[in-house]
Amino acid sequence: MKAELFANETNVPGWLQHDTQHSLCEFLLANRCNWLVTGAAGFIGSNLVETLLMLGQNVRGMDNFATGHQRNLDEIKARVGAERWARFSFQEGDIRDLAACERAVGGIDYVLHQAALGSVPRSVKDPITSHDVNASGFLNMLDASRRAGIRRFVYAASSSTYGDEPNLPKREERIGNPLSPYAVTKLVNEIYASVYSRTYQFNSVGLRYFNAFGPRQDPHGAYAAVIPKWIAAILAGEDVLINGDGESSRDFCYVGNVVQANLRAALAENLTSSEVYNVAVGGRTTLNDLFYIIRDSLGELGFSYPNKPVYQDFRAGDVRHSQADVSKAQKQLGYAPLIDLRAGMVEALPWYLGFFKANQNIAA
Repeated sequence: MKAELFANETNVPGWLQHDTQHSLCEFLLANRCNWLVTGAAGFIGSNLVETLLMLGQNVRGMDNFATGHQRNLDEIKARVGAERWARFSFQEGDIRDLAACERAVGGIDYVLHQAALGSVPRSVKDPITSHDVNASGFLNMLDASRRAGIRRFVYAASSSTYGDEPNLPKREERIGNPLSPYAVTKLVNEIYASVYSRTYQFNSVGLRYFNAFGPRQDPHGAYAAVIPKWIAAILAGEDVLINGDGESSRDFCYVGNVVQANLRAALAENLTSSEVYNVAVGGRTTLNDLFYIIRDSLGELGFSYPNKPVYQDFRAGDVRHSQADVSKAQKQLGYAPLIDLRAGMVEALPWYLGFFKANQNIAA
């Protein structure tokens, strides 16, 4: 990112500083639009809100705080400054409430729909609620956006949609059978989006996220993702638990790449149907390797962890290997994964250290 775009700024989201092809940012800085981010107090939603405000946009957030946190919004307010924060408005609401969805989309140009109940284990334990939020709630947002004449509806899809499809890397046109209720809900989203394109000519973009990680990913939730959960365990001197033999592999994707993909998907031209795209780096890391990357990265910051990981049973609904082919997003959206796993870890760890210090989980 050229320095003149954010002269004297100290809180610019890290991925922007990696973006040497900065036409996207320049366009947004020169063209103010109205955006709705659902799940705005959550992990990915809050990163989207922060970036949009930094880029001069008007942003409305919506969240019911089921998994999101007010502290994330408070952190954004402190980071972006009073002038940018004045362009943010917030509506507390549940996407299962159609009337709330209709209020949220009023006067909006672009919807970035992130609100969902994530986690395969959560869906296995409570499939009904996962369906209500992820499928019925999605349909509420999709239909409200269609009737409001939204320019582009971008939604969080999932790599879980690939299910038992064995081939690597994963390509958008080739999926298998879902392996969890969560995966079913995400597949239903894509089916509805396709039907709305054919029936109403309302085109949307689904982004199949692959194991996103980064700042504001909650390490203390009951269904915390593996990276924040392991960071928390190492900093607390507790066991790092690995499901299975540790040789399962994932395509870990830093949240800055996810933010970039959302903005490019919203602004992409010449999309004549509802499309889905992989959002990842295109790499593959085993859980065993991930453990050592996290441990060694923390070691460079002065945190020693002599323990080895503890292995337990494989988890129901998990896929064995996952790796994305991102060529479709590169060609059609101009997406470029700017930050790999190790670089993302360098950017994410200071936030986690600050978070744990604030919560007195590590020595100041």
